[in-house]
Amino acid sequence: MDTTLTAAVLLLGLPPGILCGIDLLSFTTTAQFRGLKDLPLGWHFVFTSETTSLSVRDGFWFHVPTTVTGSIPLIIRKWDTPGGSLLPSDPDSFRVRLPLLWEKNLSPYRQSADKETKAETGDWASLTEHVSPRLLGHLTQNEDWKITTASCAKEDRDEIPGLNAEDFGDEERELGMLGIDLKRTWRKGAIGRERTEAALDSSWALNDVVERWQPRDQKDKGEWGSVVLGQMEACFLMVLTVANYSCLEEWKRCVGLVLTCKRAVREKEEWFGTFLVLLRRQMERCEDVEGGLFDLRDEGGAYLKSLLKGFKMTLGKVFEDAEGEQVRKEMEELETFMKSEYGWELGDEFVRRGMLELEDGEQVEMEMEEMDGEDERGEYAPVVVDLADP
Repeated sequence: MDTTLTAAVLLLGLPPGILCGIDLLSFTTTAQFRGLKDLPLGWHFVFTSETTSLSVRDGFWFHVPTTVTGSIPLIIRKWDTPGGSLLPSDPDSFRVRLPLLWEKNLSPYRQSADKETKAETGDWASLTEHVSPRLLGHLTQNEDWKITTASCAKEDRDEIPGLNAEDFGDEERELGMLGIDLKRTWRKGAIGRERTEAALDSSWALNDVVERWQPRDQKDKGEWGSVVLGQMEACFLMVLTVANYSCLEEWKRCVGLVLTCKRAVREKEEWFGTFLVLLRRQMERCEDVEGGLFDLRDEGGAYLKSLLKGFKMTLGKVFEDAEGEQVRKEMEELETFMKSEYGWELGDEFVRRGMLELEDGEQVEMEMEEMDGEDERGEYAPVVVDLADP
């Protein structure tokens, strides 16, 4: 038996019957379960919950490197009963026991005959393309890259219903965010026209975030804006796996920042195309969130819908007919998906009034008013107010 070819994660002491998951896969533990083998290269996230319902979940990130020298990558965590979470343990002390655990106690990450599992693992890889150690270290604020359902950034504490400062223990560190402020998208000291333009176009704010978080070491910089894409990826997956509210708020800030840019769209067309690809991939998985990531009746769905509609209008303004082919193509694919999945209409042309035939054959004229708010019609129409003194 050869156990030197694949990476493994040992999850020792897990009680049977609790929820355990890795990446987009989840299952209920058994008494024989001791971990997972045959881990693919790249980023992974393991999480647990003492109940199979949506309760407080606890998880950690780790990475399987492309190049391995010496012993196989082995991640060890032991269950802490009082704390109800997995804690790091020295892997070297368990290597001698690995051959005994390999066949009976370690489950394969990917079943070769399971096409659905292969699709899940492929999706995970495409959803973590821009995650980095530096980003996770800042987001989780700890060396173990650990995060829980209750982990929260200071800017979001007041927004979480029923959560007080006393709910955060000493061991629960604040999450680190990118410092995006959608209410202030201009540079300090900007006045007049500069401030007005920056309020209508978030390009300066996006570039400011990228410049502030871009690694100083030239060889580690990677592509422009990767920190924003990586933050989007990590935060979205933390919503997906551990239902972290603060990460949802940060994800919305990232999306709001990018989709309200104008000048940068022309300057960084390829990057915005990459952003739209990522957003579509995330939308394809958002129903995996407990209760769904978006309820079309709440402000979350309206928020994204409004942003996408505005961004589509921006593309029509900043590009001539023969320009912006890549970003236009990705926008069309995203729009097609959102229309088929949610019935979202991002264009201005849709039927407002028409004839509806009832069961008895009678025809009545119907008019839709749901779009008035988005199209600024009816009671939502703009009003000119005279501010002159009487």
